Amino acid sequence: MADTLSPATLKVSCSNCSLRELCLPIGLNPDEMSRLDAVIRQSRKLKRGDALFRSGEGFRSLFAVRTGFFKTTVASCDGREQVTGFHMSGELMGLDGISADLHGCDAIALEDSEVCELPFDRMEDLSRDIPSLQRHFYRLMSREIVRDQNVMLLLGNMKAEERLAAFLLNLSQRLSSRGFAANDFILRMSREEIGSFLGLKLETVSRTLSKLQQQGWIKVDHKHIRLLEPATLKALLSGCANAGSGAR
Repeated sequence: MADTLSPATLKVSCSNCSLRELCLPIGLNPDEMSRLDAVIRQSRKLKRGDALFRSGEGFRSLFAVRTGFFKTTVASCDGREQVTGFHMSGELMGLDGISADLHGCDAIALEDSEVCELPFDRMEDLSRDIPSLQRHFYRLMSREIVRDQNVMLLLGNMKAEERLAAFLLNLSQRLSSRGFAANDFILRMSREEIGSFLGLKLETVSRTLSKLQQQGWIKVDHKHIRLLEPATLKALLSGCANAGSGAR
């Protein structure tokens, strides 16, 4: 695929993308945005169930989710799939591959999705000339470290109710930052996948969601979730892991 953009695809370039402030640094001047547009490869579409990359594949690019939803997984010692994260529009995937030049997980589309590809060697070259871009990638890598720390706390110290509350509040915050309804959303992942990520059995996830609904804190209709008492859910987490950064 060509590295430069034609006029026909310019309308979906970074400089005109509504998500650019979520996945790229704020404040780039027009010349810097033009240089960035010329590097990023856009509009790679995936169907539900398609793999964006697989564990062990050579690392060449980062990927910004333009539309859709992804999960990342690794194989546990007994061969089972362990969900390590969920990624939505405006978020970057592939940072796991930087250290060893190999991807350490699978990235699977949970629905029909579209990504923009950021060739890493080209982005490295560009970041040397654009300091704000380099700082942005440092922040992204730091955020991944913090995420891992909070997931460990989430799985080690929280009860089932607290884990589900943290997970739902995290989704709410991330959706809100993208202009979507914060307290009324559709889960793109299955309850089994939620359980894998949170270290809970499938039946525990279903039972805990029902319990939260019985308490009047949430409303559950299959995958449709409404947070009726988000303040109460936040109070449930008092003294626990930060719900805003622990379930990415």
